Amino acid sequence: MVFKKVNNRIFTVNEDGRITSEIDFEKKAGTDDTYVIFRTFVDNSLRGQGVAGLLVEEAIREIQGRGGKVEATCSYAKEYLNRKST
Repeated sequence: MVFKKVNNRIFTVNEDGRITSEIDFEKKAGTDDTYVIFRTFVDNSLRGQGVAGLLVEEAIREIQGRGGKVEATCSYAKEYLNRKST
């Protein structure tokens, strides 16, 4: 799977150029190094294939590569982070 990255957004597109998966994050207000994942989207055509988890992992790598810490308000990402921290 090839991810495209633009600013605080990581996504995939299909051969028609339509977005098929996406994760969005932003810097947490009042901090210099904490980012919050606030949205994860996976098209029905990709559901059940682990794509959401791959997106979260890619976002974590991107944020940590910037020297940042990761938080989430998105329910999927929040659950993912909770599972990985135990």
